[in-house]
Amino acid sequence: MSNRSRDASTTVTVQAVDRAVDVLEFLARRQSAGVTEIAAALDVHKSTAFRLVNALAARGLVEQREPRGKYCLGFELIRLGGAKRLQPDMITLANPACERLAEEVGETVNIAVSDDGMAVNIAQARGLAAVITQNWMGRRTPLHATASGKVLLAFTPPRERAELLAAGLDEFTSSTVTNVAALEDELARIATQGYGLASEELEVGLNAAAAPVRAADGSVVFAVSASGPSYRLTPERLPDVAKSVIDAATEISWLLGFLPP
Repeated sequence: MSNRSRDASTTVTVQAVDRAVDVLEFLARRQSAGVTEIAAALDVHKSTAFRLVNALAARGLVEQREPRGKYCLGFELIRLGGAKRLQPDMITLANPACERLAEEVGETVNIAVSDDGMAVNIAQARGLAAVITQNWMGRRTPLHATASGKVLLAFTPPRERAELLAAGLDEFTSSTVTNVAALEDELARIATQGYGLASEELEVGLNAAAAPVRAADGSVVFAVSASGPSYRLTPERLPDVAKSVIDAATEISWLLGFLPP
Protein backbone atom coordinates (compact mmCIF):
# COMPACT_ATOMS: atom_id res chain seq x y z
CA MET A 1 0.00 0.00 0.00
CA SER A 2 1.35 3.41 -0.91
CA ASN A 3 1.88 6.14 1.67
CA ARG A 4 -0.90 8.17 0.05
CA SER A 5 -3.36 5.24 0.34
CA ARG A 6 -2.29 4.68 3.94
CA ASP A 7 -2.80 8.34 4.78
CA ALA A 8 -6.26 8.34 3.16
CA SER A 9 -7.24 5.22 5.09
CA THR A 10 -6.03 6.74 8.35
CA THR A 11 -8.01 9.93 7.65
CA VAL A 12 -11.20 7.94 7.09
CA THR A 13 -10.64 5.93 10.28
CA VAL A 14 -9.99 9.03 12.38
CA GLN A 15 -13.10 10.69 10.94
CA ALA A 16 -15.19 7.65 11.88
CA VAL A 17 -13.79 7.71 15.42
CA ASP A 18 -14.51 11.44 15.69
CA ARG A 19 -18.09 10.91 14.57
CA ALA A 20 -18.55 8.02 16.99
CA VAL A 21 -17.38 10.24 19.85
CA ASP A 22 -19.76 12.96 18.62
CA VAL A 23 -22.62 10.45 18.86
CA LEU A 24 -21.67 9.56 22.44
CA GLU A 25 -21.38 13.21 23.47
CA PHE A 26 -24.74 14.01 21.85
CA LEU A 27 -26.45 11.15 23.69
CA ALA A 28 -24.81 12.19 26.95
CA ARG A 29 -26.41 15.63 26.56
CA ARG A 30 -29.78 14.43 25.32
CA GLN A 31 -29.99 11.14 27.29
CA SER A 32 -31.75 9.54 24.30
CA ALA A 33 -32.24 10.24 20.58
CA GLY A 34 -33.34 8.59 17.38
CA VAL A 35 -31.19 8.04 14.28
CA THR A 36 -32.78 11.01 12.50
CA GLU A 37 -31.95 13.32 15.41
CA ILE A 38 -28.38 12.00 15.57
CA ALA A 39 -27.91 12.47 11.82
CA ALA A 40 -29.13 16.07 12.05
CA ALA A 41 -26.88 16.84 15.01
CA LEU A 42 -23.79 15.44 13.23
CA ASP A 43 -24.82 16.86 9.86
CA VAL A 44 -24.45 13.46 8.18
CA HIS A 45 -26.74 11.27 6.09
CA LYS A 46 -29.18 9.11 8.04
CA SER A 47 -27.53 5.94 6.72
CA THR A 48 -24.17 7.12 8.10
CA ALA A 49 -25.71 7.78 11.50
CA PHE A 50 -27.36 4.35 11.40
CA ARG A 51 -24.01 2.64 10.73
CA LEU A 52 -22.38 4.58 13.56
CA VAL A 53 -24.97 3.69 16.19
CA ASN A 54 -25.01 0.07 15.03
CA ALA A 55 -21.23 -0.14 15.46
CA LEU A 56 -21.45 1.46 18.91
CA ALA A 57 -24.35 -0.79 19.90
CA ALA A 58 -22.37 -3.88 18.88
CA ARG A 59 -19.76 -2.94 21.50
CA GLY A 60 -22.34 -2.07 24.16
CA LEU A 61 -21.48 1.64 24.09
CA VAL A 62 -25.05 2.60 23.15
CA GLU A 63 -28.26 0.65 23.46
CA GLN A 64 -31.80 0.68 22.19
CA ARG A 65 -34.13 0.14 25.14
CA GLU A 66 -37.12 -0.72 22.91
CA PRO A 67 -37.40 -2.14 19.35
CA ARG A 68 -37.22 0.79 16.90
CA GLY A 69 -36.89 3.08 19.91
CA LYS A 70 -34.39 5.79 20.66
CA TYR A 71 -30.76 5.15 21.55
CA CYS A 72 -29.07 5.98 24.84
CA LEU A 73 -25.67 5.42 26.39
CA GLY A 74 -24.95 1.74 27.03
CA PHE A 75 -23.78 0.03 30.20
CA GLU A 76 -20.35 -0.77 28.75
CA LEU A 77 -19.60 2.94 28.40
CA ILE A 78 -20.72 3.57 31.98
CA ARG A 79 -18.54 0.69 33.17
CA LEU A 80 -15.53 2.08 31.33
CA GLY A 81 -16.20 5.57 32.66
CA GLY A 82 -16.18 4.30 36.23
CA ALA A 83 -13.19 2.02 35.78
CA LYS A 84 -10.78 4.37 37.52
CA ARG A 85 -12.77 4.01 40.74
CA LEU A 86 -14.70 0.79 40.33
CA GLN A 87 -13.45 -2.50 38.93
CA PRO A 88 -15.96 -4.96 37.41
CA ASP A 89 -15.26 -7.59 40.09
CA MET A 90 -16.51 -5.12 42.70
CA ILE A 91 -19.91 -5.10 41.01
CA THR A 92 -19.88 -8.89 40.86
CA LEU A 93 -19.28 -9.03 44.61
CA ALA A 94 -21.96 -6.42 45.28
CA ASN A 95 -24.74 -7.93 43.17
CA PRO A 96 -25.94 -10.64 45.61
CA ALA A 97 -26.27 -8.12 48.46
CA CYS A 98 -28.12 -5.70 46.18
CA GLU A 99 -30.53 -8.42 45.07
CA ARG A 100 -31.22 -9.39 48.70
CA LEU A 101 -31.80 -5.74 49.58
CA ALA A 102 -34.21 -5.33 46.66
CA GLU A 103 -36.10 -8.43 47.79
CA GLU A 104 -36.21 -7.23 51.40
CA VAL A 105 -37.49 -3.70 50.75
CA GLY A 106 -39.40 -4.55 47.57
CA GLU A 107 -37.99 -1.55 45.70
CA THR A 108 -35.39 -0.71 43.07
CA VAL A 109 -31.78 -0.90 44.26
CA ASN A 110 -29.01 0.88 42.37
CA ILE A 111 -25.25 1.20 42.54
CA ALA A 112 -24.04 4.66 41.58
CA VAL A 113 -20.64 6.26 41.07
CA SER A 114 -19.67 9.91 40.82
CA ASP A 115 -18.58 10.93 37.35
CA ASP A 116 -17.95 14.47 36.08
CA GLY A 117 -20.25 16.10 38.60
CA MET A 118 -23.09 13.61 38.21
CA ALA A 119 -24.21 10.36 39.84
CA VAL A 120 -24.24 7.51 37.31
CA ASN A 121 -26.19 4.32 37.96
CA ILE A 122 -24.14 1.35 36.79
CA ALA A 123 -25.99 -1.63 38.30
CA GLN A 124 -29.55 -2.32 39.31
CA ALA A 125 -31.72 -4.90 41.09
CA ARG A 126 -35.48 -4.82 41.42
CA GLY A 127 -37.82 -5.94 44.19
CA LEU A 128 -41.26 -7.34 43.51
CA ALA A 129 -43.00 -4.01 44.06
CA ALA A 130 -40.65 -2.30 41.61
CA VAL A 131 -41.56 -4.28 38.49
CA ILE A 132 -43.29 -1.37 36.77
CA THR A 133 -40.85 1.36 37.79
CA GLN A 134 -38.53 3.08 35.36
CA ASN A 135 -35.09 1.83 34.41
CA TRP A 136 -32.31 3.88 36.03
CA MET A 137 -29.41 2.01 34.42
CA GLY A 138 -26.97 4.40 32.81
CA ARG A 139 -28.91 7.45 33.97
CA ARG A 140 -26.86 10.50 34.91
CA THR A 141 -28.53 12.29 37.79
CA PRO A 142 -27.53 15.42 39.74
CA LEU A 143 -25.51 14.78 42.85
CA HIS A 144 -27.36 17.26 45.06
CA ALA A 145 -30.88 16.02 44.24
CA THR A 146 -30.50 12.26 44.81
CA ALA A 147 -29.80 10.13 47.87
CA SER A 148 -26.88 8.36 46.14
CA GLY A 149 -25.50 11.66 44.88
CA LYS A 150 -25.61 13.28 48.29
CA VAL A 151 -23.83 10.29 49.82
CA LEU A 152 -21.12 10.50 47.16
CA LEU A 153 -20.82 14.26 47.72
CA ALA A 154 -20.59 13.81 51.49
CA PHE A 155 -17.46 11.69 51.08
CA THR A 156 -15.88 13.75 48.30
CA PRO A 157 -12.71 15.63 49.35
CA PRO A 158 -13.66 19.17 50.50
CA ARG A 159 -11.83 21.03 47.72
CA GLU A 160 -13.35 18.89 44.98
CA ARG A 161 -16.79 19.15 46.58
CA ALA A 162 -16.53 22.94 46.76
CA GLU A 163 -15.73 23.08 43.05
CA LEU A 164 -18.76 20.91 42.24
CA LEU A 165 -21.11 23.01 44.36
CA ALA A 166 -19.72 26.25 42.92
CA ALA A 167 -21.24 25.27 39.57
CA GLY A 168 -24.69 25.91 41.08
CA LEU A 169 -27.55 23.76 42.31
CA ASP A 170 -30.39 23.40 39.82
CA GLU A 171 -33.94 23.14 41.12
CA PHE A 172 -35.92 20.11 39.92
CA THR A 173 -38.84 20.22 42.34
CA SER A 174 -39.93 22.49 45.16
CA SER A 175 -38.10 20.11 47.55
CA THR A 176 -34.69 20.32 45.84
CA VAL A 177 -32.01 21.78 48.10
CA THR A 178 -30.56 24.71 46.15
CA ASN A 179 -28.81 26.57 48.97
CA VAL A 180 -25.15 25.56 49.22
CA ALA A 181 -24.90 26.20 52.97
CA ALA A 182 -28.00 24.12 53.66
CA LEU A 183 -26.66 21.31 51.48
CA GLU A 184 -23.27 21.40 53.23
CA ASP A 185 -25.05 21.01 56.58
CA GLU A 186 -26.96 18.00 55.23
CA LEU A 187 -23.78 16.46 53.82
CA ALA A 188 -22.10 16.79 57.22
CA ARG A 189 -25.02 14.91 58.81
CA ILE A 190 -24.79 12.22 56.14
CA ALA A 191 -21.08 11.73 56.81
CA THR A 192 -21.85 11.33 60.52
CA GLN A 193 -24.94 9.14 60.35
CA GLY A 194 -23.76 7.01 57.41
CA TYR A 195 -26.74 7.39 55.09
CA GLY A 196 -28.57 9.95 53.00
CA LEU A 197 -32.21 10.51 52.08
CA ALA A 198 -33.98 12.23 49.22
CA SER A 199 -37.69 13.04 49.36
CA GLU A 200 -39.13 14.17 46.02
CA GLU A 201 -36.00 16.22 45.28
CA LEU A 202 -35.35 14.95 41.75
CA GLU A 203 -38.88 13.96 40.77
CA VAL A 204 -42.20 14.52 42.49
CA GLY A 205 -43.34 11.24 43.98
CA LEU A 206 -39.87 9.65 44.15
CA ASN A 207 -38.08 8.95 47.45
CA ALA A 208 -34.81 7.15 48.19
CA ALA A 209 -32.29 6.17 50.84
CA ALA A 210 -28.58 5.52 50.16
CA ALA A 211 -25.40 4.50 51.98
CA PRO A 212 -21.69 4.51 51.07
CA VAL A 213 -19.64 1.45 50.15
CA ARG A 214 -15.94 1.51 50.96
CA ALA A 215 -12.98 -0.24 49.38
CA ALA A 216 -10.21 -1.88 51.40
CA ASP A 217 -8.35 1.45 51.73
CA GLY A 218 -11.42 3.12 53.27
CA SER A 219 -12.30 5.25 50.25
CA VAL A 220 -15.95 5.44 49.21
CA VAL A 221 -16.15 3.73 45.82
CA PHE A 222 -19.87 3.93 45.24
CA ALA A 223 -23.27 4.42 46.84
CA VAL A 224 -26.05 1.85 47.16
CA SER A 225 -29.60 3.14 47.16
CA ALA A 226 -33.17 1.90 47.43
CA SER A 227 -35.73 4.08 45.67
CA GLY A 228 -39.43 3.97 44.98
CA PRO A 229 -42.66 5.94 44.85
CA SER A 230 -43.40 8.16 47.84
CA TYR A 231 -46.68 6.38 48.58
CA ARG A 232 -44.64 3.22 49.35
CA LEU A 233 -41.38 4.77 50.54
CA THR A 234 -43.09 7.21 52.87
CA PRO A 235 -41.10 9.63 55.06
CA GLU A 236 -42.03 7.41 58.03
CA ARG A 237 -40.67 4.29 56.32
CA LEU A 238 -37.46 5.82 54.91
CA PRO A 239 -35.39 5.55 58.14
CA ASP A 240 -36.13 1.81 58.38
CA VAL A 241 -35.25 1.34 54.71
CA ALA A 242 -32.05 3.32 55.33
CA LYS A 243 -31.05 0.78 58.02
CA SER A 244 -31.44 -2.05 55.50
CA VAL A 245 -29.42 -0.10 52.94
CA ILE A 246 -26.66 0.49 55.49
CA ASP A 247 -26.57 -3.23 56.28
CA ALA A 248 -26.19 -4.07 52.58
CA ALA A 249 -23.51 -1.39 52.11
CA THR A 250 -21.63 -2.69 55.16
CA GLU A 251 -21.74 -6.24 53.82
CA ILE A 252 -20.41 -5.15 50.43
CA SER A 253 -17.68 -3.05 52.07
CA TRP A 254 -16.63 -6.10 54.08
CA LEU A 255 -16.52 -8.21 50.90
CA LEU A 256 -14.28 -5.56 49.33
CA GLY A 257 -11.88 -5.87 52.25
CA PHE A 258 -12.83 -2.84 54.32
CA LEU A 259 -12.58 -3.46 58.07
CA PRO A 260 -14.04 -0.66 60.24
CA PRO A 261 -11.57 0.73 62.80
